[in-house]
Amino acid sequence: MSRSITIDARWDAEASVWIATSNDVAGLVVEADTWPAMIEEVRLVLPDLLELSGQRSDNLFLTFRAEEHLEIAGA
Repeated sequence: MSRSITIDARWDAEASVWIATSNDVAGLVVEADTWPAMIEEVRLVLPDLLELSGQRSDNLFLTFRAEEHLEIAGA
């Protein structure tokens, strides 16, 4: 049986990092300077967080949703 987990990622321009969290996994908060590094960090910590909460970590499907807010000066 597989499990789908949604990861919400947003770019923090002030800190110059991607921040990843999830409503599906309690305690997941990851920061990284690049998108690939953020994905890899999530993949590394996710099994431990799931194990700590008594959940299985096999057959996971991760969906990453990205968000970035930009201010555009008037023309």
